[in-house]
Amino acid sequence: MLAVVAAVAVALAAIIAGFNLLLAHSLSRNADQIGHARAADALALLQPVHGRLVVREAPDEAAPDSPVWIFSGGETLEEPVAGKTVSQAARKLADGPRRSIDVPAADTRLYAVPVRSGNRRLGTVVAAVSLGPYEQTERTALLSSLALGGLLLLIVALAARWLLTSSLSPVSRMTRQAAVWSERDLERRFSLGEPLDEVTELAATLDRLLDRLAASLRREQRFSAELSHELRTPLTKIITQAELALNRHRDPAVYRQALQAVLTNARSLARMVEALVAAAQHEAQPSRGTADAYEAAREAVEACADLAESRGLRLVIEKPSVPARVGVDGDLAERILQPLVENACRYAAGGVAISVESDTKRVRYLVVDDGPGIADTEIELIFEPGVRGSAAAREGVPAGAGLGLALARRLARSAAGDVATEGSRAGARFVVSLPAA
Repeated sequence: MLAVVAAVAVALAAIIAGFNLLLAHSLSRNADQIGHARAADALALLQPVHGRLVVREAPDEAAPDSPVWIFSGGETLEEPVAGKTVSQAARKLADGPRRSIDVPAADTRLYAVPVRSGNRRLGTVVAAVSLGPYEQTERTALLSSLALGGLLLLIVALAARWLLTSSLSPVSRMTRQAAVWSERDLERRFSLGEPLDEVTELAATLDRLLDRLAASLRREQRFSAELSHELRTPLTKIITQAELALNRHRDPAVYRQALQAVLTNARSLARMVEALVAAAQHEAQPSRGTADAYEAAREAVEACADLAESRGLRLVIEKPSVPARVGVDGDLAERILQPLVENACRYAAGGVAISVESDTKRVRYLVVDDGPGIADTEIELIFEPGVRGSAAAREGVPAGAGLGLALARRLARSAAGDVATEGSRAGARFVVSLPAA
């Protein structure tokens, strides 16, 4: 608003100054024209007689005498009633050239015209013009223009304040609402549609900001919920084993067995924490590296080799005929595949097969086992954190936390991919789709 008022003030000052300068110049020219006209009228009444000037009678006797001095041969032929200062200034012009001077003390302008006959100077005519009316007009115009400029400046200031206030009030209101929503209700949005102007663009920006805040908060809440849910079981087992071992004196073999159980649960706990932290970190700061698709699958298979060996399973990975690169970091691709391979090793009866397919846009991993399969009603349910399918109740199936499949899908989707499965009564088939490099 101050910038607008300052710009308008400068513009008005320039306009007022220009107007008054033009007016002063016009009034000055008008005064000169009147002085020239009076001198011309006086010259028309003069005629030379024997080298001297003679003033003829004016044709209009009713016209008032003009303030004109007529000098000839050192004498004053005509002299109006004027002040001493003006008369002295007029006499100084008697022998000078054609010119005009101002007499500030009397607000009068004098215009001198020499009278010649051939090359001989016979005298001088000096006409006077009062500058008082012109100066009064200039003062009146200056004060009026200043008053008008001040009024216009005040109107502009009020209009600018109203316009800016009305224009920015939605911004202020939206800012307050966004602050309240970010603290209390992150699901609220302005939803003004496609950005058409500054206000709708700000609304869209705030909506995107609230979306990011809500997503971040949901990730934190989900991480906290999953962490508390998944850590409860191994921690309970560790505490129970320790309490039983310390309840009374036991044989070294019993202590060794208890410590082995504690170590197993502690390792399971460490894997869960590592997986959850890795998922949270990747979702917060997703990376977009590249890696060899086959090498990532091989690393995941090696990580599950002990589990497969303990259950007597054949763990096979088929090398693709054409090398393929996946558009994510190798570590991330391994973290996505490992829970699927481990899940297949838990349920397989005889073997697990992993294969790699690719095209120009996607890389697909197929993880197939010959276990009991997945019921149609559980195709999406098994990807919920902490949920295990009905096949987990079968005898001989190793215990699990129900977290691996959920983490695999979360990580894959955070990298513009996905994990899906198909219902089957004869083995499970998981498909991992990731962007190609």
